[in-house]
Amino acid sequence: MRVVTYVIPAAEGDPEAAECAVSYFGASQGGDVDMNFQRWAGQFEGAQTPTRKDENINGMSVARVEIAGTYLAPAGPMMESQGAKQNFKLLGAIVEAPEGKLFFKLTGPAKTVETAAAEMDALLHSIEKR
Repeated sequence: MRVVTYVIPAAEGDPEAAECAVSYFGASQGGDVDMNFQRWAGQFEGAQTPTRKDENINGMSVARVEIAGTYLAPAGPMMESQGAKQNFKLLGAIVEAPEGKLFFKLTGPAKTVETAAAEMDALLHSIEKR
């Protein structure tokens, strides 16, 4: 279930805004990290091998991924491609929170996503266990 979607204004020269979707499916739901990262990578054509980084933030395991290439823009209930979008990037993170995994997926034109990377990092570091 998507909890919130943040819209990131397009960087100068980029054709459109980016979005950061945050999802939560419940305890023990949403699949494992590798499966999700593989699925996200499959939404790109011509992508280089995704870059993965595992870390601990505020006592929680966080797996991050970075993918770049031609985005197939899946949307709708059947996740059908809305058309290929060149020079796109995805910064993703899966947080192993006490109540279940939180999924963060920032996708958009590469320059816009790169411009928002520090804010994505700050968002992830703001999460606390309670």
